[in-house]
Amino acid sequence: MNTPTNRAAAVSDDVLERARAVRLMVFDVDGVLTDGRLFLGDDGQEYKSFNSRDGHGMRMLKDSGVTLAILTGRRSQVVSRRAADLDIEHVIQGRRDKLPAFEDLLSTLALPPSAAAFVGDDLVDLPVMRRAGLGIAVADAAPEVLAHAHWVTTRAGGQGAAREACELIMRAQGQYERLIAAYLT
Repeated sequence: MNTPTNRAAAVSDDVLERARAVRLMVFDVDGVLTDGRLFLGDDGQEYKSFNSRDGHGMRMLKDSGVTLAILTGRRSQVVSRRAADLDIEHVIQGRRDKLPAFEDLLSTLALPPSAAAFVGDDLVDLPVMRRAGLGIAVADAAPEVLAHAHWVTTRAGGQGAAREACELIMRAQGQYERLIAAYLT
């Protein structure tokens, strides 16, 4: 498990500009919203562990006006349940070739790729990361993914990386302070 860190991921002017344009945030699941481990029971039941702070960050990002989506190569009822809990209406599962699914989602939402961010961790995520306006890798992503990311979180998948990515977008768009004000009054 990652230990808390006090350092913030460096944010270049280019990344901030890309983050300001984001209207759609797409997340991979295994290795991004989870730590990548799969727990399979003898009965065939699949279990995943999600970070509650990631979930709250996703809710805050949605409240700021950014549309959320999940795009994953695996199929899992657990993912459907988590998405429902977070009120994520765009959930695409079982698509190992993620780029056509991403392109379909952009078309459905009438958005250009520059208005989308994608958070990934493994090789299958590279085509979407390279097409999205803002490609984000989690800290423990595959080396090739890290090399092609516009920005890399300081936290690992399932350990706060999604929250960090959400906060990047909210801060770049000037929404973060407004959203946390409700917790400070």
